[in-house]
Amino acid sequence: MSMHPPHTIAPSDLPQTITRYLRAHRDRDTATAVTAFTGDATVTDDGNTYQGATAIEQWLKRSATEFTFTIELTDAQQTDPTHYVVTHHLEGNFPGGSVDLRYRFSLRDDLIERLIIEP
Repeated sequence: MSMHPPHTIAPSDLPQTITRYLRAHRDRDTATAVTAFTGDATVTDDGNTYQGATAIEQWLKRSATEFTFTIELTDAQQTDPTHYVVTHHLEGNFPGGSVDLRYRFSLRDDLIERLIIEP
């Protein structure tokens, strides 16, 4: 599999699975957000890795209640047919109060197989 340089796409061109996850995560709808992942998916966030539906659901529940923040999608890129990078600007009551985070998605069978969230 060859990796291509990322190219900017319109947020409306993101795969439906990513859009569903992002909307559910923003709305703190854990039940819907977890359905966007494969059963054996992994999420890496804040230096911790969560593997499998149960661990991801617990991470989603915690991240939905830990801090209050606003989230704005500022960029969407596609690297290849199954890899996407979405940049969000967050502002809230977390340490630092403001951050731009890159959400790196890897898809398998139209679901999120891997998500890495980092500045």
